Amino acid sequence: MFVESGTLKMKPQSQGDWSSTTFRVRYAETDQMGVVYYANYFVWFEIGRTDYCRQHGFAYRDMEKEDGLCIIVAEGRCRYKAPARYDDEIEVRTALRDVRRRVLTFVYEVYRKTDETLLAEGETVHVITDMGGRPRALPDKYRDLLAGEARAPEPSA
Repeated sequence: MFVESGTLKMKPQSQGDWSSTTFRVRYAETDQMGVVYYANYFVWFEIGRTDYCRQHGFAYRDMEKEDGLCIIVAEGRCRYKAPARYDDEIEVRTALRDVRRRVLTFVYEVYRKTDETLLAEGETVHVITDMGGRPRALPDKYRDLLAGEARAPEPSA
């Protein structure tokens, strides 16, 4: 990672820079042809992003409750490479590419686990806001956690 005019740029190149989330495609996520409906990839990105935050030491829900901050989606893109189908085991790899004062950029890779086929890759850009939707600076405690090493999630109580 490197700092450029107040921006923390991160280059997720090593496996340790990515968090990983695994699940199976549910029947409800497929269309009439048995292929995963395209919009579901954005839901999967959210699952990956939420797990990324947990693996870096905080729950998004706590950020809302304790600090009154939201991470809203300002932009999203997905490039589809191959279809996913019902009951495929999916791995969503998530990394943080850019941290600015009020903006976060996450990148994603979606794989079918059985054959390591890259199914899709994407990116979401987020703005930090208060509960009223006004842009706010990302507190240093979250910046430090997001930029740190991922660790095993805490067991649920």
